[in-house]
Parts: sequence; structure tokens; C-alpha cells
Amino acid sequence: MAGTRKLGKPTDQRLAMLKSQTTDLILNGKLVTTEARAKEVKSIADSIIALAVKEYKNYEEVEVKVVKAKLDSKGKKVTEKVTSKNGKEYLKVVKETKTEKRQKDMPSRLSARRRIMTKVNKVEGVDVIDKLFNEIAPKYESRVGGYTRILKMEPRRGDNADQAILMLV
Repeated sequence: MAGTRKLGKPTDQRLAMLKSQTTDLILNGKLVTTEARAKEVKSIADSIIALAVKEYKNYEEVEVKVVKAKLDSKGKKVTEKVTSKNGKEYLKVVKETKTEKRQKDMPSRLSARRRIMTKVNKVEGVDVIDKLFNEIAPKYESRVGGYTRILKMEPRRGDNADQAILMLV
């Protein structure tokens, strides 16, 4: 007996579809899909959020020395003329050193991040995993499970498939 629904798709297509729908749910907070797909995505999303809630505070603050190019008021790099050993002049970018505080993940949080990466897609311009750890996990800290909800809708026009709205609570 199979442990999950097949959803009428080959394994690779099914996993890719569930990955993209889970990513959409995390980014948008709500998703309209068929009832069977919603049930599958719900189990994946609940496990991911539970993992993020468990590990989101598990880091330490570390001071890191960062060397960056110095920028002027317009946002361009500041340069200075320098003479080389053989007498030629060239422009050299002026660099400044700062110390910044950054979060360093503890091993269990790093492992959780990597496990979550296998369940969601990368989105250009948005860090899905940071959103999960920094926005969603603190919101559900006091909850024990039940992070998503399925609301049934009327059947889809055309193929009469049962539709549902999957949303974060």
C-alpha cells in the first residue's frame, strides 16, 4: 500500500509540483488547488514549519570583519591614483574594513535548513528559508501543530474537480 497520493503523475513530476506548491504557500500564505493536492502540500508544509519553529532560535551572534569598497554619495566606488614600481599610474579602489554582527547557525539549525531546502524551490530575489525562519516560525512559536488549514470550495468548472484553499493559519 502506498504511503502518499500519486495524483495521476509520475514521481518526478509529482515531487516537483508539490515542491512548487509548498514554496507558493510559504511565500503567499495561501494557495488554491485541488483537494487531494492540498492534503499532500498540507502535510509537507506542516512538517517544514514545525522544523523551523523548533530550530529558529538556535543560532549565535558572531562578529565578522568585512572588507568592502568605499562608496561615495552617488553609490560609486571611490578610487585613488597609485604609482606602480615601474612608474605607471593606475586607479585603485579604496577599501574600508568594518566589523558586522551576523548569525551563525548551530549544527542542528543548519541541518534543518538543509532538510527544508529539499522540500522548497529557490525563488529569485526572495530567500524562502529566511522568510520561514524569520517571519513564519516566530509567529507560530506558541502553537503545537496545525499551522495550515484547508477550506473546501465549489467544484472546478470544466472537469468538476474538488477545489480547496490551503492557507497558513
